[in-house]
Amino acid sequence: MATPKFIQDIRAKAGHILLLLPGVVMVVFDGQGRVLLNLRSDNGKWALISGIPDPGEQPAEAAVREIMEETGVSAVVERVVSVFTNEPVEYGNGDLAQYTDIVLRCRAVGGEARVNDDESLDVRWFAVDDLPPLGPIARERIAMALADEPTWFAPAAPPVPDAQAAPGA
Repeated sequence: MATPKFIQDIRAKAGHILLLLPGVVMVVFDGQGRVLLNLRSDNGKWALISGIPDPGEQPAEAAVREIMEETGVSAVVERVVSVFTNEPVEYGNGDLAQYTDIVLRCRAVGGEARVNDDESLDVRWFAVDDLPPLGPIARERIAMALADEPTWFAPAAPPVPDAQAAPGA
């Protein structure tokens, strides 16, 4: 994934410290129910289309832009599937990042699936029952996008009552 300019600017001042960054991950379906995947150029693995919103950009806008930039497919966002904070990652240059991903179910409305930038080695549609090797998180996100369920998020622990608070306050 190409590092956006605004993150390069932050890194110039912050160095390699852990940055909490927003991410969008798109589960894009076509009219035949196939899912769009790209073979990433940075790690050689198949993945869902993803990216980082630009400052001031809404997640759905980032999703539509990233899908077009990476795959040549025009899509619309249908719903939020999940919100999930991933484990921290360390890049080869020592940069640390942790992404809070907004996973969006999208529907293709035009364009041709193709390698459209340097972030992908291949771009293809896959039948859901004939996916290439994918990690468990990507498979879970596809299953969640197919389900007609409310948005998933990790639940928070209940607050600890304050011993100083008045009853019923």
